[in-house]
Amino acid sequence: MTSNMSSSIGRRSNLKIASGAIVCDESILKGDITIGTGTVVHPRASILAEAGPIFIGEGNIIEEMATIANRLPHPESDMVPVQIIGNYNVFEVDSTCESHKVGDNNILETKAYISQDVELTNGCVIGTACSLVEPETVSENTVIYGSRCQRREMNDKPFPQVGQLDYLRRILPSYHHLRKPNVKSMKGEPTV
Repeated sequence: MTSNMSSSIGRRSNLKIASGAIVCDESILKGDITIGTGTVVHPRASILAEAGPIFIGEGNIIEEMATIANRLPHPESDMVPVQIIGNYNVFEVDSTCESHKVGDNNILETKAYISQDVELTNGCVIGTACSLVEPETVSENTVIYGSRCQRREMNDKPFPQVGQLDYLRRILPSYHHLRKPNVKSMKGEPTV
């Protein structure tokens, strides 16, 4: 039991949680992770910084069993990959994001998957059970949907999930233990 506690403390030393973020204690957080103001991390969500740091911006929602992972880079690369998640993104139940660059206001629906070779710009929706594995930059306001991952462009940008964020900020502390914020609020993207 002592070794378990010491490894948990070691992992937490690389964890930076901004004030105003709600991070459930039952979430799985490993590696060098920075979580921005207003972001909500549900129980059983996983954020795994295996190959390099992960920076998560403001107002994101990371639901149960969603995984954000910075996996090992391609063997020919000598660089330590940095994964940057923008602001007001939603990672729904059982979705997986390995992309090194995610812009703002994107939605990964249930069981959606994007690999480290995919870059999401802003306002994209990756539909339920859709997988993106080929290297590409998904253009703004793109919706990917259906069993064959069809695409279309939205006329309007999606609205940030402010109502859902407010609701989760009120409810989660009543029913779950939370990890305490350990840094002041952060503004802007990290410099890499």
